[in-house]
Amino acid sequence: MKKTMLRLLLAASLLPLAASAQSITRVNPTNWWVGMKNGSVQLLVYGPQAGTLSYTVNYPGVKLVKASTVENPNYAFLDLTIAATAKPGTVSIVGKKGTQTVTQKWELLARDNTVKAQGVTQADLIYLAMPDRFANGDPSNDKFADLADPNMDRANPFFRHGGDLQGAAQRIGYLKDLGMTAVWFTPVLENDQPLTNEGGTMRAAYHGYGFTDHYTVDRRLGGNAAYKAYVRQAHAAGLKVVQDAVYNHVGINHWFVKDLPMKSWLHQWPTYTNTSYRQQPITDPHAAQIDRRVTLDGWFVPFLPDLNQQNPYVANFLIQHAIWSVETFGVDAWRIDTYMYNDQPFMNRCNAALLTEYPKIHIFGESSVTSIVDQAYYVKNKIDFPFKSNQPGGLDFVVEGAMLAGLKEVGTPAATGWDNGPQRLYQALAQDAVYQDPTKLVTFIDNHDHNRFLSEVGEDFDRYKIGLTWLLTTRGIPSLYYGTEILMKNFKDPTDAEVRKDFPGGWPGDKENKFTAAGRSQKENEAFNFVRTLATYRRTHPALHSGKLMQYLPENGLYVYFRYDASGTVMVATNTTDKAAALPTARFAERMSGFNKARNVLNGETLSSLATLQLPAKTAVVLELMK
Repeated sequence: MKKTMLRLLLAASLLPLAASAQSITRVNPTNWWVGMKNGSVQLLVYGPQAGTLSYTVNYPGVKLVKASTVENPNYAFLDLTIAATAKPGTVSIVGKKGTQTVTQKWELLARDNTVKAQGVTQADLIYLAMPDRFANGDPSNDKFADLADPNMDRANPFFRHGGDLQGAAQRIGYLKDLGMTAVWFTPVLENDQPLTNEGGTMRAAYHGYGFTDHYTVDRRLGGNAAYKAYVRQAHAAGLKVVQDAVYNHVGINHWFVKDLPMKSWLHQWPTYTNTSYRQQPITDPHAAQIDRRVTLDGWFVPFLPDLNQQNPYVANFLIQHAIWSVETFGVDAWRIDTYMYNDQPFMNRCNAALLTEYPKIHIFGESSVTSIVDQAYYVKNKIDFPFKSNQPGGLDFVVEGAMLAGLKEVGTPAATGWDNGPQRLYQALAQDAVYQDPTKLVTFIDNHDHNRFLSEVGEDFDRYKIGLTWLLTTRGIPSLYYGTEILMKNFKDPTDAEVRKDFPGGWPGDKENKFTAAGRSQKENEAFNFVRTLATYRRTHPALHSGKLMQYLPENGLYVYFRYDASGTVMVATNTTDKAAALPTARFAERMSGFNKARNVLNGETLSSLATLQLPAKTAVVLELMK
């Protein structure tokens, strides 16, 4: 199947085209703006024989610098400069060939003053949700007969379930009540993909990672208008919005894959070649070039064609789309899928372009690695790598792995081991010196590709609370996967559909509504309130936003760290053993000197003496130190 699919792609690309009248059916970007810091833009012009036309642009302040043709005569690439004096209006792109004239209108807009590109910081708590599985606000857009996948069936875990942006907008109040300050959706762009055979099961692209049109939000989610409306409503409620971007690949049904501009638009191989998914060849100074190439240029899966970002036209297309998205929708931060598989010089160029236009935007990519060295490679770091990344942040897979491994040992003899229990988290954080700024890493304990957190820790509620305490009080920008706050569980067994179930209450007629306290069980409300208490405290206390982290070497399964700044000091003390423990505090005088009492953030109690803390078994306490 894999070889056949590649042959079809190659066969469909660059076939001799029959003579036909010239026309323009697409221009990307679909529009641009006056007043951008970078006054250049490259238009991709597409249509039958569009590349055989001679182009002119006649608009004050707009200059056509260069018109380029490529292997496929259906494409032309027009390099424009837009002067600072240019005014908003409709630009006419005129193409001529012989007696034929083709005119295409293209909008040059004024930049609006709406809030955008605010960035996310340690002051934020991000909520990650899959729109298709979160809430359905408009059943009329659940499915469309003219799309490659016309199905919607909530009884089938592999099909689309109908969640959309209108439903998500209706739950903004829930997120605010929970204490979230930002929301990150898996990609919202059009995924007009057919069902694909994955492991013998036909599955839909409800996850959103197979784009088929960069300039269209999937209509099953509500389209461009619904996304704009969602961002406006979120901002009005004080929530930031993170957009999920994909540069590495597109869907097999992407319109430009069906009619490739040129062979080098994709990474092409003599026979289908999958990435090895191996991280080591990228940073290994002894690596063979073929291993590096397979990691980087091999396809992620057969139905996600791999883009060649060393092709300058591809690079411009992707960079301009990123800027267009921020300016059009007003998003605040940029999460990048499969970051480590991209051409890294291209990533630096793209990151720089975004940061030039939007200096406050935060960019964090997904590099699913298992070592500190590999993770540091993809962000600003202090290691003498031959390549230096300019990415400000990244998803902290190493800390996630350390937390989960340590939490699984809570309450067992391993909790006091030399390298076990809380030592795992301590040791991961102890290597933060390799990062230029570790506080910009996004921390998490599960996501849409991993087992649910509650299941990972054996459905042990004590471990659950310790893990969330660590997540919300240590360094970094925490991210919470939807449903973790109501004890949603499951392993990726047999597939990842098990960890992407619908949020109960998100659909009309649901038997249970976990969006309300009345619809949650006592234990679920306890979990929800635990998250809300910590999230609310985090939001209002700068020591957890911008404070420094000081951690003490764990002893006998007891792990203590502090977050502190001029405004206050917060102490987090964890007993990972199965027995209550007395914790003398003299060892922590460096941070506790001058404080003689504390407030327990989780239960509100005041401790009038700090000489020795009594820690129940399998417990983390959060103390606001007071004088």
